[in-house]
Amino acid sequence: MEKANRTSLAEGFILLGLSTHPRLEKMFFVLILLMYLVILLGNGVLILVTIFDFRLHTPMYFFLGNLSFLDICYTTSSVPLVLDSFLTPRKAISFSACAVQMLLSFAMAGTECVLLGMMAFDRYVAICNPLRYPVIMSKAVYVPMAASSWAIGGAASVVHTSLTIRLPFCGDNVINHFTCEILAVLKLACADITINVISMVVANVIFLAVPVLFIFVSYVFIIATILKIPSAEGRKKAFSTCSAHLTVVVIFYGTLFFMYAKPKSKDSLEEGKEDISDKLTSLFYGVVTPMLNPIIYSLRNKDVKAAVRNLVFQKHFLK
Repeated sequence: MEKANRTSLAEGFILLGLSTHPRLEKMFFVLILLMYLVILLGNGVLILVTIFDFRLHTPMYFFLGNLSFLDICYTTSSVPLVLDSFLTPRKAISFSACAVQMLLSFAMAGTECVLLGMMAFDRYVAICNPLRYPVIMSKAVYVPMAASSWAIGGAASVVHTSLTIRLPFCGDNVINHFTCEILAVLKLACADITINVISMVVANVIFLAVPVLFIFVSYVFIIATILKIPSAEGRKKAFSTCSAHLTVVVIFYGTLFFMYAKPKSKDSLEEGKEDISDKLTSLFYGVVTPMLNPIIYSLRNKDVKAAVRNLVFQKHFLK
C-alpha cells in the first residue's frame, strides 16, 4: 500500500477536464481567459476605489474590498491551471501543486461564505439600527470581523487538505475535473475516507447552513423594517443599500447548492464520472460569480459608480 502510494505521489495526477471534447477546449480557453481578465480588472478597480476614495471608508465598502480581493485570489488559484489544461495535451499536475491548489481554493471559498454572512450583519445593523450603526460597526469591530472570516476559511482549508493528502492513492490517478477539487480527489483514494466525509459534512454546516440561516434571518428583519418605512422613496432607498449584496448571495449560494446538492445517478457515483453539465456548473461557480460581483455592485451603487468616475478622471488629469 505504501509503495503504491509513493509511486502515485511521484507521478502526480492527470486532470481530465474537457479532454473528451477537444473542440470545446479551444472555445472555453478564449471565453475563460476573457472572463478572467474582466475579473482582474473589475475587482481590481473596486479595491482601488475602496482604498483611495475617503467616502467609501465605511464597513460596507471595507467588506466589499475584501470580497473583491478574495475573488481575485480564488480565481487566480484555479483559472491559470484550467487555461493551461485547455492547451496541454497531457494535463498533468504534481501532487504538491495539487495540494496547494486544493488548500487555496477551499480557503477562498470558505472565507467568502463567512464574509457574505458578515456583510449581511452589516446591512442588518445599518437598516434596523441606523442610529447605533457607527458605534456597533466601528473600525475596532469590522476589521476583526473580516480577519476572522479569513482565519476561519484558512483553518478549515488546512484541516481538509491535510486529511486529504495523507490518504493513500494507489489506483487511477485521473481526476475527472478541471482542477484539484477535494471531492474529485477523494474519489481516487484507496482507503477509508469516513473521517474526510464527516469533516466535509461539518464544513457544509459551518460554511453553508449557518451563513445561509444567518443571512436569511437578517433579511427577514431587514425586509420587515423596510416595510415599516412610510414613504415609497424611503423604502426604495433603504432596499437599494442591500440589494447588491442580496443578489450576490443568491448567485453564490444558489450555484453552490445546485453543484453539491444535486442528486447523482448510481452509475455516476460508482464509476466516478461527472456529467459535462456538472463540470460547467463548477466552472460557472469558479469564474462567472467572481466576474459578476463587481458588475452588480457598480451597477446598483451610486457611490461606487461616482468613485470609479473620479478615479478615471484623476488618472486622465494626471496624464
